[in-house]
Amino acid sequence: MRHWFFLFLAIAAEVTGTSLMKWGSTSGHPGGLLGMFVLLALSYYALSLAVERVPMGVAYAIWEGVGIVSIALISLLLFNESLSAGKALGIAAVLGGIVLLKRGIASERAVAKERVDQPGPQVRPGPLAVLPLAWSPSHA
Repeated sequence: MRHWFFLFLAIAAEVTGTSLMKWGSTSGHPGGLLGMFVLLALSYYALSLAVERVPMGVAYAIWEGVGIVSIALISLLLFNESLSAGKALGIAAVLGGIVLLKRGIASERAVAKERVDQPGPQVRPGPLAVLPLAWSPSHA
Protein backbone atom coordinates (compact mmCIF):
# COMPACT_ATOMS: atom_id res chain seq x y z
CA MET A 1 0.00 0.00 0.00
CA ARG A 2 2.92 2.31 0.73
CA HIS A 3 4.02 2.12 -2.90
CA TRP A 4 0.66 3.44 -4.10
CA PHE A 5 1.13 6.37 -1.72
CA PHE A 6 4.47 7.10 -3.39
CA LEU A 7 2.80 6.93 -6.81
CA PHE A 8 0.18 9.49 -5.82
CA LEU A 9 2.87 11.66 -4.19
CA ALA A 10 4.73 11.53 -7.51
CA ILE A 11 1.58 12.61 -9.36
CA ALA A 12 0.88 15.48 -6.95
CA ALA A 13 4.48 16.72 -7.16
CA GLU A 14 4.48 16.51 -10.97
CA VAL A 15 1.17 18.37 -11.32
CA THR A 16 2.19 21.06 -8.83
CA GLY A 17 5.62 21.45 -10.41
CA THR A 18 4.18 21.76 -13.91
CA SER A 19 1.62 24.29 -12.67
CA LEU A 20 4.43 26.32 -11.06
CA MET A 21 6.28 26.21 -14.38
CA LYS A 22 3.28 27.78 -16.12
CA TRP A 23 2.84 30.34 -13.36
CA GLY A 24 6.56 31.23 -13.38
CA SER A 25 6.68 31.59 -17.16
CA THR A 26 3.60 33.82 -17.33
CA SER A 27 4.36 35.94 -14.25
CA GLY A 28 8.10 36.21 -14.74
CA HIS A 29 8.66 35.11 -11.14
CA PRO A 30 11.77 32.90 -10.82
CA GLY A 31 10.25 31.04 -7.86
CA GLY A 32 7.94 29.19 -10.22
CA LEU A 33 10.82 27.65 -12.13
CA LEU A 34 12.75 26.87 -8.96
CA GLY A 35 9.67 25.18 -7.49
CA MET A 36 9.22 23.26 -10.72
CA PHE A 37 12.77 21.84 -10.58
CA VAL A 38 12.41 20.77 -6.94
CA LEU A 39 8.96 19.22 -7.37
CA LEU A 40 9.78 17.39 -10.60
CA ALA A 41 12.86 15.89 -8.92
CA LEU A 42 10.66 14.83 -5.99
CA SER A 43 8.15 13.40 -8.45
CA TYR A 44 10.71 11.19 -10.15
CA TYR A 45 12.13 10.07 -6.81
CA ALA A 46 8.67 9.13 -5.50
CA LEU A 47 7.94 7.33 -8.78
CA SER A 48 11.16 5.31 -8.37
CA LEU A 49 9.95 4.22 -4.93
CA ALA A 50 6.52 3.31 -6.30
CA VAL A 51 7.88 1.01 -9.01
CA GLU A 52 9.53 -1.20 -6.40
CA ARG A 53 6.13 -2.94 -6.08
CA VAL A 54 3.77 -1.39 -8.64
CA PRO A 55 4.44 -2.72 -12.15
CA MET A 56 6.47 -0.07 -14.00
CA GLY A 57 4.21 0.12 -17.05
CA VAL A 58 1.14 0.54 -14.87
CA ALA A 59 2.78 3.07 -12.54
CA TYR A 60 4.05 5.17 -15.43
CA ALA A 61 0.72 5.07 -17.25
CA ILE A 62 -1.19 6.13 -14.14
CA TRP A 63 1.41 8.81 -13.30
CA GLU A 64 1.23 10.31 -16.77
CA GLY A 65 -2.50 9.79 -17.24
CA VAL A 66 -3.64 11.31 -13.96
CA GLY A 67 -1.02 14.03 -14.38
CA ILE A 68 -2.24 14.96 -17.87
CA VAL A 69 -5.87 15.06 -16.79
CA SER A 70 -5.05 17.10 -13.67
CA ILE A 71 -2.88 19.57 -15.56
CA ALA A 72 -5.57 20.02 -18.23
CA LEU A 73 -8.15 20.80 -15.54
CA ILE A 74 -5.80 23.14 -13.66
CA SER A 75 -4.95 24.97 -16.88
CA LEU A 76 -8.67 25.39 -17.52
CA LEU A 77 -9.50 26.60 -14.00
CA LEU A 78 -6.42 28.60 -13.00
CA PHE A 79 -4.91 29.76 -16.28
CA ASN A 80 -8.12 30.27 -18.30
CA GLU A 81 -7.01 27.96 -21.10
CA SER A 82 -9.67 26.50 -23.37
CA LEU A 83 -11.05 22.97 -23.36
CA SER A 84 -12.12 21.89 -26.82
CA ALA A 85 -14.25 18.84 -27.56
CA GLY A 86 -11.12 17.02 -28.74
CA LYS A 87 -9.29 17.74 -25.47
CA ALA A 88 -12.32 16.60 -23.46
CA LEU A 89 -12.49 13.39 -25.50
CA GLY A 90 -8.77 12.82 -24.92
CA ILE A 91 -9.20 13.30 -21.16
CA ALA A 92 -12.07 10.79 -21.18
CA ALA A 93 -9.92 8.30 -23.11
CA VAL A 94 -7.04 8.67 -20.63
CA LEU A 95 -9.38 8.16 -17.68
CA GLY A 96 -10.87 5.09 -19.36
CA GLY A 97 -7.39 3.68 -19.91
CA ILE A 98 -6.50 4.19 -16.25
CA VAL A 99 -9.66 2.34 -15.18
CA LEU A 100 -8.79 -0.56 -17.51
CA LEU A 101 -5.23 -0.72 -16.14
CA LYS A 102 -6.46 -0.84 -12.55
CA ARG A 103 -8.96 -3.59 -13.44
CA GLY A 104 -6.16 -5.54 -15.13
CA ILE A 105 -4.05 -5.38 -11.97
CA ALA A 106 -6.98 -6.55 -9.85
CA SER A 107 -7.71 -9.51 -12.12
CA GLU A 108 -3.99 -10.49 -12.27
CA ARG A 109 -3.89 -10.53 -8.47
CA ALA A 110 -7.04 -12.65 -8.31
CA VAL A 111 -5.57 -15.20 -10.73
CA ALA A 112 -2.29 -15.28 -8.80
CA LYS A 113 -4.17 -15.78 -5.53
CA GLU A 114 -6.15 -18.67 -7.04
CA ARG A 115 -2.92 -20.34 -8.12
CA VAL A 116 -1.46 -20.04 -4.64
CA ASP A 117 -4.63 -21.23 -2.91
CA GLN A 118 -5.13 -24.30 -5.13
CA PRO A 119 -2.96 -27.30 -4.45
CA GLY A 120 -1.30 -28.54 -7.57
CA PRO A 121 1.13 -31.21 -8.57
CA GLN A 122 4.60 -30.91 -7.18
CA VAL A 123 6.91 -29.65 -9.91
CA ARG A 124 10.43 -31.00 -9.87
CA PRO A 125 13.22 -29.13 -11.62
CA GLY A 126 14.12 -30.47 -15.04
CA PRO A 127 17.58 -31.71 -16.04
CA LEU A 128 18.65 -28.24 -17.18
CA ALA A 129 18.02 -26.70 -13.75
CA VAL A 130 21.57 -27.51 -12.69
CA LEU A 131 23.14 -25.47 -15.51
CA PRO A 132 24.32 -21.96 -14.66
CA LEU A 133 22.20 -19.19 -16.16
CA ALA A 134 25.14 -16.96 -16.93
CA TRP A 135 28.86 -17.49 -17.42
CA SER A 136 31.10 -16.46 -14.58
CA PRO A 137 34.76 -17.18 -13.77
CA SER A 138 33.68 -19.75 -11.18
CA HIS A 139 32.04 -21.80 -13.98
CA ALA A 140 35.08 -21.77 -16.25
